[in-house]
Amino acid sequence: MLFSAFGPRAFLARRPSKGLEGVCMARVWFLSALLLNPIALFSKDSASFRGDAVHPGVYDEAPIAKFNQIKWKFATKGVVFSSPAVVGDTLYIGSADHNLYAINSFTGAQKWAFKTGSSVASSPAVAGGIVYFLSYDGNFYAVDASTGTLKWKFATGGERRFTAKHLHGAQPAAETMPDPFDVYLSSPLVSQGAVYFGSSDGNIYSLDAANGKLNWKFTTGDVVHASPVLSVGTLYIGSWDSYFYAIDASTGKEKWRFKTGEDPEIHNQVGIQSSAVVSDGVVYFGCRDSNLYAVDAVTGEKKWAYNNKGSWVIASPVVSDGKVFFATSDSGMFRAVDARTGKDLFSIKFSGWPTFSSPAIARGMLYVGSHSGKLFAIDLVTQKQAWDFATDGAQKNGAAYTNADGTPNYAAAYASDFYDDIVVGVRKLMTVGGIYSSPVLADGVLYFGSTDGNIYAIM
Repeated sequence: MLFSAFGPRAFLARRPSKGLEGVCMARVWFLSALLLNPIALFSKDSASFRGDAVHPGVYDEAPIAKFNQIKWKFATKGVVFSSPAVVGDTLYIGSADHNLYAINSFTGAQKWAFKTGSSVASSPAVAGGIVYFLSYDGNFYAVDASTGTLKWKFATGGERRFTAKHLHGAQPAAETMPDPFDVYLSSPLVSQGAVYFGSSDGNIYSLDAANGKLNWKFTTGDVVHASPVLSVGTLYIGSWDSYFYAIDASTGKEKWRFKTGEDPEIHNQVGIQSSAVVSDGVVYFGCRDSNLYAVDAVTGEKKWAYNNKGSWVIASPVVSDGKVFFATSDSGMFRAVDARTGKDLFSIKFSGWPTFSSPAIARGMLYVGSHSGKLFAIDLVTQKQAWDFATDGAQKNGAAYTNADGTPNYAAAYASDFYDDIVVGVRKLMTVGGIYSSPVLADGVLYFGSTDGNIYAIM
């Protein structure tokens, strides 16, 4: 097997992290009572990645206890990494075919499509009748939510993937190469007249939501593809420079930064793709150094770290009922740990297929996508899988890249450790219809996108 769990491993010499430190420059402030009940923050006329400003991923909706039917599916002309935002009767989502789509959430009919100059791998945010999102063409867009007409756009310093030499141990070792597993762009959030997002130019931006004028920008050491989370006036976000930042949302001034692990030789276990969630005064986020971190929201001090033994944590965690739920990449695991201590509660293995999709919870049921092209429903009471749904890509192409035991057949996808062969292999595996998109539950329907190009509504 050439690669392990959707990232090249056979060519890597793993190195342990060099230790962790939290650098604290915090002011003492009190968390509002809303942190204790993130569901209360949901608004019917606004939506963003994983629900709202604290990214809870928790939906006050009746759960889908068993799969019944596909309500509709909508075909785009490119892979879909973007996660949907649902407001009223409209679903908004981006595609690699360069479009942001507005789709009737009840019928699956297209309302409008807004064309950009490149792939839309950012998940949209909707507020005040405007849809906000980022495109690989280097522009951040604000589009009228009803008509799809441009309100304004803001040019970043350019969007790109994380790059490094000898990435994932690929050849030629001296060549700087973009990471084929860096699939997302930062997704914006909107609060109190400002819109916040990260950029591949290394900056975190605050813009005036009405006109796109710059409020401030904060510079990190590398590309920023994680999505910001906002709580009690503080913006929390990680960067590929291996630091997690707490920034004053009104001024753009740093409050503290937290250092994650390093891997200086092969750049395989460096950087933060996971977007954070804030709950009860603690910030939770994943990292490529294989850890899920719990950090004090005020001081930036580490409370605990759960080590996944070489497996990236790309997906964002979800916190509910004193538990943290998250999925891993390399080991294809779903885990539940105690939110206060980080101790194991239970785990489920998804046949070794990685998960970049962030989970969603609705009243005791959890939903999460996998690179296998399956959406899994987990009953959190019985701690077992309740049902799954296979995309068109999984049904059509899954057998070609799946071993008899259900694990990924990487030998069928990757011809060698040469970088070009890795890129081709990644594209082959995406024909399985993997679900990188994070599911959204609204009015008894689950919505998500797939790398087979479809957007699904199931119930």
